[in-house]
Amino acid sequence: MKESVVILCGGGPAPGINTVISSVGKVFLRNGYRVIGLHEGYKGLFSEDRRMEELDFVTLDAIFTKGGSHLKMSRFKPKDSDFTTKFFIDNNVKLLVTVGGDDTASTANRISKYLADNNVNISNIHVPKTIDNDLPLPEGTPTFGFHSAKDEGVKIATTVYEDARTSQNWFVLAAMGREAGHLAFGIGAACHFPMIIIPEMFNKTDISAEKIAQLVISSIIKRRILGLNYGAAVISEGVFHFMSDEEIESTGVNFTYDAHGHPELFNVSKSHVFNMLIQRKIKSYGLNIGTRPVELGFGLRCCRPIGFDLSLCTLLGDGVYTLFKQGHSKCMVTVDPKGDVAPLFLKDVEDENGKVKPRLVDVNSEKVQNVMNYNLHYLTEEDMEAAKEYLPDPENYIFKNILNWE
Repeated sequence: MKESVVILCGGGPAPGINTVISSVGKVFLRNGYRVIGLHEGYKGLFSEDRRMEELDFVTLDAIFTKGGSHLKMSRFKPKDSDFTTKFFIDNNVKLLVTVGGDDTASTANRISKYLADNNVNISNIHVPKTIDNDLPLPEGTPTFGFHSAKDEGVKIATTVYEDARTSQNWFVLAAMGREAGHLAFGIGAACHFPMIIIPEMFNKTDISAEKIAQLVISSIIKRRILGLNYGAAVISEGVFHFMSDEEIESTGVNFTYDAHGHPELFNVSKSHVFNMLIQRKIKSYGLNIGTRPVELGFGLRCCRPIGFDLSLCTLLGDGVYTLFKQGHSKCMVTVDPKGDVAPLFLKDVEDENGKVKPRLVDVNSEKVQNVMNYNLHYLTEEDMEAAKEYLPDPENYIFKNILNWE
């Protein structure tokens, strides 16, 4: 029986998944392997009624530039008791390729160990994926899909900002990002938004609903002083992950939680929550300033990958074969800015509890500080007298005071 490689995708979509599937499949077909695509991630791997698909060149060539994922995805995380060797033996599997985040990679390692303990030796290589750009890859290396999602977000945010200017309104945008603010920061900086709020900004104070509202209002009043009655703020949904249960409850929204303990933010519109917090505060001062919510959510995940990700995902797909031939396993494939392929082993990026530490935005970097200091609009000490026309307590809206920055 021909040796085979199996590809499955876990977690949520990201632009470039099909490019990875296509690139991995093509290089293994070229080298004489059977390529099996498995639908529904790990749920499909250990299910009796699994849906598997023989991937040929024609299919792989047709999906290369498409958004979404040809292989249906699932967040199913199998227990050790779900594992069996039958599928791998029956299909002469030599390599399991997983596309996903850190949970997907950790599960692949567990499966590989189980198979080895049962005298079934296969390799597993993981292709790291997330539009959040928060996996700890080598310096300067983005996760695939991030730049495409950012580009799609910029298109929407640019239009929203033009609407703000045209209609003399303010818009409050929420961008995805489980713990890190890369996407919100990237979109906001690219569009010259006067206010960007990401979790990493709260490095010297706790995150609260009150402070989020204060930051946006600080920008609104600063723009009023400058004679600008319009603007937009983008906020990373990741701020919720650093709030206490009591703080989250104070927003008036009852969240449900997923199997990993993360708030199921997809059940509510984060932009509406943020907008509600801001409007409550604005109305408490008797100000007649309208704000409108806009969600930069699921619409970014399945867009068509831009040229950057088409190239990156091709290198990652080819890199899977390179690492496999070199004998690597239980690793993630990475490609540095020069295009060189290298393995990244989970054990080298896990903490003492086996959890992969997220890559956060470095708020102290020159890039971020330049945006904060030169692009954003917010109240400073020099604005106090002018701000009293709008606020009885403008000192509470000084940007650096809110964040406890010196």
